[in-house]
Amino acid sequence: MIKVEHLNKSFGSLQVLRDISLEIGQGEVVSIVGASGAGKTTLLQLLGTLLKPDSGHIFYDNVDVSALDEKALSRFRNRNVGFVFQFHNLLPEFTALENVCMPALIAGHSMEEATGEAMKLLDFLNVSARAGHKPAQLSGGEQQRFAVARALINHPAVVLADEPSGNLDTRHAAELHDLFFQLRDQYRQTFVIVTHNTELAQKSDRQIQLRDGALELPAGSPAITNP
Repeated sequence: MIKVEHLNKSFGSLQVLRDISLEIGQGEVVSIVGASGAGKTTLLQLLGTLLKPDSGHIFYDNVDVSALDEKALSRFRNRNVGFVFQFHNLLPEFTALENVCMPALIAGHSMEEATGEAMKLLDFLNVSARAGHKPAQLSGGEQQRFAVARALINHPAVVLADEPSGNLDTRHAAELHDLFFQLRDQYRQTFVIVTHNTELAQKSDRQIQLRDGALELPAGSPAITNP
């Protein structure tokens, strides 16, 4: 599904990632763990094509996305990758439903098509009754479920999440973690999650541990697999 070969990334004189090579299979839930400053978010942003590597390659099903130009990258992201962030990033002036529909509208779907698909997801996520509310009227857990729906609306093969439960209380965090596995089982999507949450990391199919920008392999958890 995803194959990374000899990835390096620096910001000025600071080398953040060093010779990262790994593979992630379709339908895996993989956690990226490590201390603050280890390079976790940078790796996630590179996997999501939000950043370009200094050297190395990232393949999605044998497509070298690191070789695509900006227009092709934008189209690839919209159709193939969903993003879930710690702070939800819902636009406050739009309803929750409108926020969910935006990636589908950008992809060229009509508002009717986008709304129909969004409501199916919101029913699955048990928040359809709150679709007409503005983000400020929603709880943190509800906002994150709408953010997940937004990430899923274009049926991406891969969902990338950066500390998705970092702002949630224990109960809502546990519900979100369970939701990721339900979604994986329902839609066979791949989840790559940066997290400090030990419970989520331990529930994942595999952990990828970073230390000082390089891979550190936990016992029994290889970075490179053959799915």
